[in-house]
Amino acid sequence: MQTEFSKEQDLLRDVVSRALRDKSPATAVREQMASDRGYDQAVWQELCGDAGLAGVHVPEAFGGAGGGAVELGIVAEEMGRTLFCGPWFASAVMAGTALLEAANEPERQALLPGIAGGSTIATLVLDDLNGPAGVGGSIRAAEDGKLSGTAAMAVDAHVADLLLVVASGAGGLGLHAVERGASGLTVEPLQVVDPTRKLSRVVFADVPARRVGDVTGDALDRIWDRICSALAHEMIGGAQHLFETTVNYTKERFQFGRPIGSFQALKHRCADLLLELEIARALTHHSARCLDAGEGEPYAASMAKAAAADAYMSAARAGIQLRGGIGFTWENDTHLWFKRAKGSEVLFGAPAIHRERMMTMLEGAA
Repeated sequence: MQTEFSKEQDLLRDVVSRALRDKSPATAVREQMASDRGYDQAVWQELCGDAGLAGVHVPEAFGGAGGGAVELGIVAEEMGRTLFCGPWFASAVMAGTALLEAANEPERQALLPGIAGGSTIATLVLDDLNGPAGVGGSIRAAEDGKLSGTAAMAVDAHVADLLLVVASGAGGLGLHAVERGASGLTVEPLQVVDPTRKLSRVVFADVPARRVGDVTGDALDRIWDRICSALAHEMIGGAQHLFETTVNYTKERFQFGRPIGSFQALKHRCADLLLELEIARALTHHSARCLDAGEGEPYAASMAKAAAADAYMSAARAGIQLRGGIGFTWENDTHLWFKRAKGSEVLFGAPAIHRERMMTMLEGAA
């Protein structure tokens, strides 16, 4: 199993990092989170269409770059660091993963190139975002293929050209494709804690759909693990940004004639944050390598998601507290990453849910 990044992977990180620093500064984040669409179409085309970031993990046969979970994680980590606003996570990670794991070959050939090239924005609609065991309880497919039910939250569904819906039916769980504007489809944008990641309530009322694949229990677990691993990488990137900017602030803020970072209590706090972040980073990178190798701990993705969520929230709380009064203000950018940390903490399962899932896997293997 790979234990270090290759030169090509380091180069990918460098290219993505430089591009996002240029295209996703905090000023752009504030502008996009206040808009209805939530992203800049020109930037989306440049990053995901021209640079191919939406297809980094998609096989070359389907128009992608032929990478895997490690490459996907590298991009996610850098996007989390800059708080990129756009449907990349919904389209590339969620929808792309669902097609790769559950769609039949003709549908993968038809749908993946558009997603990989950024010309099609897609999202995966699940009626339960806490764990795979609850998926399929609210959205059902009738014998004629029409969908009925409600998904309480869907990521970037308001801008999606294509909705991939996991629904239960007579033949078990299936993956269904629904086009934007389909009859009976209602997408209601939600007011949420994190405005940088747009969520919507999606209602299906006899919506025409096309079944594009079967979703077995194993396939759903693989989809869940790959999405959670990518999300963990994104959280690690955000936590790293908060840690670096907080440490820099403690070096620049003077009190009693000396930088506050020289006080022992703050040194200990930053050291604890660094230790938690490094452990979570190692677990997160390990989860991607396990997925690519097809071996290792089956609970690696859940372990990474739980650890990354805890580390992100710790860095977010400390980022506000160690900045003192300025950390609570709207003008300071720290709250942007705090809100993303809080939203990501519970997206696709809170840490407690993932730890319970890990215990269930361990008990099953015993």
